[in-house]
Amino acid sequence: MTRFQEQTPEVAGVTSAGPLRLAAAAYLARYKGTSRMHTESDLRIYLSWCADHDLNPLEARRAHVELYVRWSQEMRRFRPSTVSRRLSVVAGFYHTCVIDGLLEHSPADHVRRPHVPADSPTLGLSHLQFEALLTAARQSPNIYDFALVAMLGLLGLRVFEATGSDIADLGEEHGHRVLRVLGKGDRVTLVPLPPAVGRAIDRAIADRMSGPILLNGRGARMDRHAATRRLCRLAEAAVIKMPRLHPHMLRHTFVTTMLDAGVDLRDVQIAARHADPRTTMRYDRARNNLDRHPNYILAAYMASGT
Repeated sequence: MTRFQEQTPEVAGVTSAGPLRLAAAAYLARYKGTSRMHTESDLRIYLSWCADHDLNPLEARRAHVELYVRWSQEMRRFRPSTVSRRLSVVAGFYHTCVIDGLLEHSPADHVRRPHVPADSPTLGLSHLQFEALLTAARQSPNIYDFALVAMLGLLGLRVFEATGSDIADLGEEHGHRVLRVLGKGDRVTLVPLPPAVGRAIDRAIADRMSGPILLNGRGARMDRHAATRRLCRLAEAAVIKMPRLHPHMLRHTFVTTMLDAGVDLRDVQIAARHADPRTTMRYDRARNNLDRHPNYILAAYMASGT
């Protein structure tokens, strides 16, 4: 074994040195942070499936990848969006193998991808539900609940961005109080804090001068599991019926509430930090809302002649 192979980390469940381990490491090296973590998780599932079927992934054919997709759909019953994402990881892995000369062509080419609906199946909370959740969080004896809901629902942060934020990330820029957010791809963004959010964060940090903004019950940094538990308890305490909450639902709510309020789609895209406007459009539950049908706009414009 070469010194390089000895230093190559064990990835995606591949423990033996060799072409497969090196190929997995080369593919995952293209990612970092949470993107790498999620990509490694998806790749591990495929490589484990190959191992369960006594298949060397570097000897797979298109039929094998098709069978993996059918297994994901019919045996594991993953959602189409999940299957599509995991197939994209498999295709990316094999594409890297082709680039590196390990394979002549990718067995993932021409594999049928599941249809993913254009509209997001998760609509987020309605205006009244969001107000009720904010009220429950504001009245909660847990000082971190209001900050958590405000950071997810009023700033549109992803859960890892909210839980990863530190007191040291708070600052001022051109007269605005801002939060320095480390997002996907290690991109740093300055997010302005409305007064209500600033007060929620101030309540959470109290007299602390450093450390995480959000803490769990043991006084350590809150993680996504603790955040999910807190949201479920707030949903139970709300005065109206709430769906089963998870952190990303509040990011959905951030986008859909902005769109319902009439904020321009481009501005919402910037606020949500979506690279592709089609991602923002998937959240727009109001496109089929008859209250916003353009017929009303045209009739109002032509009111003098009708």
